[in-house]
Amino acid sequence: MSTASHSEPSTAKHRSALSEPVFRLYFFASCCATLAVWIVRFLIGWTAWELTRSAFWVGTVSVMLLAPTIFLSPVFGVVSDRVDPRNGMVTTAACNIAICLTIVGLSAQDWLTIVALLSVALAFGCVTAAHHPMRLSLMPKILARDLLPSGIGLSAIVFNTSRIIGPAIGAWILGAFGAAWAFALSALLFSATLGLLTRVPSAPPVKPEEPESLLTDLRAGFRFIGRAPLIQLILLMTLVNGLVGRTVMELLPAISGELAGGTAGALATLTAVAGAGSIVGGWVISRQRGNTLGISRLVFVALLTGSLVLIPVVWLQGLAFLIPVVIVSALSMTIIGTGCQALVQLVVSDAFRGRIMSVWTVVSMGGPAFGAFLMGAVADVFGFGATFIGFALAAILTTFGLWQQRQRFQQSE
Repeated sequence: MSTASHSEPSTAKHRSALSEPVFRLYFFASCCATLAVWIVRFLIGWTAWELTRSAFWVGTVSVMLLAPTIFLSPVFGVVSDRVDPRNGMVTTAACNIAICLTIVGLSAQDWLTIVALLSVALAFGCVTAAHHPMRLSLMPKILARDLLPSGIGLSAIVFNTSRIIGPAIGAWILGAFGAAWAFALSALLFSATLGLLTRVPSAPPVKPEEPESLLTDLRAGFRFIGRAPLIQLILLMTLVNGLVGRTVMELLPAISGELAGGTAGALATLTAVAGAGSIVGGWVISRQRGNTLGISRLVFVALLTGSLVLIPVVWLQGLAFLIPVVIVSALSMTIIGTGCQALVQLVVSDAFRGRIMSVWTVVSMGGPAFGAFLMGAVADVFGFGATFIGFALAAILTTFGLWQQRQRFQQSE
């Protein structure tokens, strides 16, 4: 059980993953599903506020949406290594249709209470936890190695575009027709996802010689990581990105409030430019080929850039200055996140792909959650300027340490 070594740079002309007919089906299915997810997330949060007028319940609903991904992803990673991930994605799409139609029915009967909404949010979070490892396991089965970074970069563009467009569509339908119609649109989008996925060829799993228990397979996945220094390095780079770059994005409302006047317009501007930076970052990764050495160098450059850009904030503040800071931070954050995902996909074997990618998902999503708590607590005491300097310097020192580890690992290959 060893990971593959990095490939030599390819001299072939760049080709987009969209040139592959099967990936096009997957891509359009992903567009529909991702847009629907962001509409639903927005609507669930808004509905919690409408029902309770309580920030506590809005936060609790957010936890219900996120917690299953952090705690259940490794279990679903084991499952994704045992089943056809295409069929798994079809199942999660069907479950999301049922969840959206349930909310439509509850709303129509005026039975939608905060308890019912929490139950729906938890169910949606569990389906999302199952969806991630299935999605991450399927892409390498429908794309050649050289096209994997392109596919991952394009997926990042879809994610970040939907993160902007989805809530806007949800808000418009909400105001014009009501929440039930917005949830019905999400059900329709998930139905389109299901229809497109059924046209994607089956992707049978790698069968173990003797079936093991879920716990045994889960332990085997962690042992695989323990014997794979390159995967450990990628997970650490993902963690650094989560604790610094992605944390900055999570704290944009507070950063806008303290450093840019705190108006709704300022926050909207910073959110929009963050989305634009993330879309460009996804495009940068989509232009890469299956060369792990080149992608890892790009990730290290982005780690340093995303940290250095935070340091001047202690002296220079205001919306005009924060705009380029947020653009560069979001650009770097996305290059690191999608680049690390591409690296794991390129070096892990198919037999362990679901389990390893599920661990990557936990690190990728758990890092920002803990980082936002920690950075927010420190900023309340010292202010964002000094906090950014502290976090940035720690990230820079850690990045140099990881780079030296990568050099030693490369020399031993």
